[in-house]
Amino acid sequence: MAIKVIAQRRELKIGNKPGKRFIMRPDLYSAIAEKKVFRDAATRSGISAGVIKAAWDAAGEVIRTWATEGHSVPLPGLGTMRFGVRSKAVEELEDVKTGLITTRRIVFTPSVDVKDELKNTSIQITCLDEDGKVLKRVTSGDSGDIEDPDQPSNGGNTGGNTGGNTGGGGNHNEPIGD
Repeated sequence: MAIKVIAQRRELKIGNKPGKRFIMRPDLYSAIAEKKVFRDAATRSGISAGVIKAAWDAAGEVIRTWATEGHSVPLPGLGTMRFGVRSKAVEELEDVKTGLITTRRIVFTPSVDVKDELKNTSIQITCLDEDGKVLKRVTSGDSGDIEDPDQPSNGGNTGGNTGGNTGGGGNHNEPIGD
């Protein structure tokens, strides 16, 4: 299996170097129906789809509750999730207020197994011109590096502002707003 990506040539009119650039985006697949997920899980586990759905719904409620209480919650077989915020940084204590929060976010940190699966999955890029005509196809030869949302030095802070990964379960040595 491969991850499919589109690189389409577009005219950029903003930034330091306006002009035509190839911009990559995922080649989105169709959404899988929830029923199909439960049927497939039932087939793989030997448990009825109804029981799996009831357990999943209950687990979802527990995860939502714990995460909104500031916990980093394990998602067995997948990784962990927590809520966080992006915010503006200020120098003075009296300037700290909720208006500094620019975005509430969900931070998912994949498990080692999920990271390894992604690292070992090839990426197929289809290059298109402005009109959607295929120019070439490329298969990845990259190192397979995985972004870690808890390590901004690895590209985890991709929001383009001064906010950071603060919130339940993160690095408790981070200053507010970094």
